[in-house]
Parts: sequence; structure tokens; C-alpha cells
Amino acid sequence: MPPPNWLTIIANISLILAFASAFVILFDIFVRGYRQKMFIMEWVWPITALYFGPLGLWAYWDMGRPSSKKHLKREGRDKPQQPFWKTVFVGATHCGAGCTLGDIIAEWGVFLTGFTLYSSNLLTEYIFDFTLAYLLGIIFQYFAIVPMRNLSFWEGLKASIQADTFSLIAFEIGLFGWMALMRFVFFNPPLEPNDPVYWFMMQIGMVIGFATSYPMNWFLIRKGIKEAM
Repeated sequence: MPPPNWLTIIANISLILAFASAFVILFDIFVRGYRQKMFIMEWVWPITALYFGPLGLWAYWDMGRPSSKKHLKREGRDKPQQPFWKTVFVGATHCGAGCTLGDIIAEWGVFLTGFTLYSSNLLTEYIFDFTLAYLLGIIFQYFAIVPMRNLSFWEGLKASIQADTFSLIAFEIGLFGWMALMRFVFFNPPLEPNDPVYWFMMQIGMVIGFATSYPMNWFLIRKGIKEAM
């Protein structure tokens, strides 16, 4: 039984708002010139908007834009002044962007190829989602940590693994739990990635993942294991 029409309408609206929010952020960064001090954040913010939608746009305007070179120069500062909870929020977006991008690629890859492991689509999605999210998360973390600490390649890789592993696991715990509910509780037959409702539900799952990763990011940043973004 397909999802009800009202849910499909909500899903389409949510996805349109998400892409529009991501476009506004990209336009502000690359056209209006609000380039980030840390270049990897120029991609973190629009990816964040893909699941947070307009809330992601608000977060960029409140926390991302003040970190831009243009804004800091105008204010005569080297870095933005913000409370610690916002620092953690930005750190969680950094973790969430790698997870989200990896999950999107993996979900489409599994769907389009029809590849399964142990006759379980969900287990296959879990494995590929986690693998790609972890690889991309380490890459994102590497390009944040190395310039800030002036590390060599191997030192930077080790630091990236230390900083990203537990925050990524915390994110995926929230997302994977939601994906299990999507498959076994909410929809029968299960949704597929070619349905907009699937991606609307994944948006919710990614927000849940962000929430479950937030305390871990707080701990990692407080302990100096993960750099403040």
C-alpha cells in the first residue's frame, strides 16, 4: 500500500524547501562571497540544509555566516564569538554532513544495483551507509584538523579517525534505529529511494542522528579530541 497522498505532499514540500535552503547557502558562499575560513564548511552547511531544511539555513545564517572571512574582516575579529553549545552544534553538523552524504550515495547505490548481503536489504544498507559515511567523515575531519593543527598526513589521518569515529557511530545509531522503524513498523511494503516519502523520512532520521551525536560531539570537543569548528 503506497503512502497516503497527504504524506507525499508533505514530503515533496520538505524536499523542495531543503534543496532551496541548500541553494541559498551555496549562493551566499560562492556568489555573495561569504567564504568560510575552513573551506570544508562551505560544503558542510548546504549538506546540513538537505536534512534540516529551513532550520539548516537559519543555523548557517546564525553560526556559519559569522564564521566567514568576509564577516570576520568586517567585525575585525579572527574568529566568531559564540557560546559553547553553538560550537558543539557546528561540530555536529560537520559530523552529520559526512554521514548524510555517505548515506545518500549508499542508499541510491544499493537501490540501483539491487545488491544485497545475507538476503537483507536493511543490513546491506547499514553496511554500505556506515562504510561510506565513515570514509567521508574521516575525509571531512581530515581537512578540518590538518590545517588547524598543521599536521603531517599520517598524524592528520590518525587524529581524524580519533575525532570522527565515536561521533559518527552516535549519529548512525539514531539514524539506523529510525530506518528500522521505517522498514518494520511504519510502512508495509517498505519504502524505496525512488519515493519522495522515503527521503522525507530519511530527513527525519538524519535529524535524529544529529541529536544522538550532539552529546558525543560535546564530549569530544570539550576534551580536545575534536577541533571546534
